[in-house]
Amino acid sequence: MHCPYCRHTDTKVLDSRVAEDGCSIRRRRCCQSCEQRFTTLELMQMTVVKRSGATEAFDRDKAIAGVRKACKGRPLTEDDLARLGQAVEETLRGAGQAEFASHEVGMAILEPLRELDEVAYLRFAAVYKQFESAEDFEIEIASLRKHRAEQLAALIDGPTLESAVLEPTSAESG
Repeated sequence: MHCPYCRHTDTKVLDSRVAEDGCSIRRRRCCQSCEQRFTTLELMQMTVVKRSGATEAFDRDKAIAGVRKACKGRPLTEDDLARLGQAVEETLRGAGQAEFASHEVGMAILEPLRELDEVAYLRFAAVYKQFESAEDFEIEIASLRKHRAEQLAALIDGPTLESAVLEPTSAESG
């Protein structure tokens, strides 16, 4: 580690701790030459393995560029996309791995995108999951509806809407 003050290469680590985000390490250092103190923040470098086998550094902006196309014409802001990018990166870093298949990056995008905008989610999923027919869309829409029903049921802490519709009430059965 080079000292930012004198560029000397011999520095001593005084203190190391996991940063608040849990995804980086904060180190307090002291230069052995000029005795200046400074802090470094170390992040795990994440690598994406593409289908071809080639590897490249994870780039949040590149991941969000594909999502941006799916969001075209939707009422989403750049801040929404930035938060989505942050969520994707946190999910990947939280996995504790340094290397991810491109498929895993796509899966990390799908969940927060579904919560953000269902239409954008369907557009992205259609390309990412390689939909080939209207039936693929119908299956994904049914999955969205089921997820939404489960969320509503969790909010009201009752049965899922699906089971509430299928199960007759005591007044109907007797």
